[in-house]
Formats: sequence, C-alpha cells, structure tokens
Amino acid sequence: MRLKVITSNSGKVNEYREALSSFSITADPVKIQYDEIQSSDPEEIVRKGMDHLKASGISDFIIDDSGMFVDSLNGFPGVYSAYVQETIGNAGILKLMENVSDRKAVFLCCIGCNISGKDIMVTGKCDGVILEKEAGAEGFGYDPIFSHDGKRSLAEMPLSEKNNISHRGNAVKLLVKEIEKMIR
Repeated sequence: MRLKVITSNSGKVNEYREALSSFSITADPVKIQYDEIQSSDPEEIVRKGMDHLKASGISDFIIDDSGMFVDSLNGFPGVYSAYVQETIGNAGILKLMENVSDRKAVFLCCIGCNISGKDIMVTGKCDGVILEKEAGAEGFGYDPIFSHDGKRSLAEMPLSEKNNISHRGNAVKLLVKEIEKMIR
C-alpha cells in the first residue's frame, strides 16, 4: 500500500518511511495545497485539513501538524513553529530565551491518516527543555535546541533513537497501533 505524505519536509517523510516499513506501506511525499485553518489546536487543524482533502477526492494520505510549545513564552511558537523557524530560526528562539530560567517545552504532533477509507487521528508528545545553545547536526527544525533529557539535543541523536522519544515518533507509534487494529 502507498500512502501520500502531504508535506514538503523531507525529514518528516523519512521518519514516516522508517516507521511504516514493517507494514509494507510506502510513504511517498506529495505536495498538495489545502486550506489550513488558523487555530492554536493542532488536532483542530488536522481534522479540518483531513475534511478538506477528502472533500477534494484525495484518499490514502497522512497529514500532520506539530509544534513546539515553550512554557515561559506562553506556548509560543506552538502551531506557528514552521513559520517561526523560517523567520527567526533557532537563533531567534534562543534570543527570546536569554536569561529565562524556566526552559520547559513540549513538542506535540497530531497525525491524521486516511487509509482504506478509514480515518485515524493520534497525538504524540515529547516533554523537554530548550537548551542554552544549538548542538548536533542530525534532524531538522528545532532539533538542535530541544532536549528531552536536558543533556543531548534531538539533533545529537541518530534518527532511530530520536524516533523512539520524539513527538512525531510517539505519534507514529500510536498510528502504528491503530493500523495494526485495522489489519486484524
């Protein structure tokens, strides 16, 4: 089976490919424009995106919405994480966090999957902290400044290790469980 991964982010596609390979599911990146509502709730964004795609006749797909929610920044950048990454990047987040002692943050990832005419929606999370400076060369986005244990950034981990603890990795595990239920 082939699932369309609706994203232009190759890092996401690689994570999905690795996680779904045991099901003989191929994850192919596809760029499809769809209306993405403005909301601070990733689940609402995914639900509306799925409805729009299905109404357009698109099936067998995965979409997701994720964000990094920083406690001391009142949840910023949240669902606007991609835009913030493009505009101020990791350096901008680190600048906002200068002299801030509460560095707690959480990554959330909501995945919507339409497979064989059925919808699945799951949300995974990864609690952690914003580091003082960037570290590591793996991963993408905020991985160099986010740490789940306060010691290593996600960018300092091999992809397989990161997938075991990351927000998307946790969401994909939940997705896999739901797909397993469908197959039985």
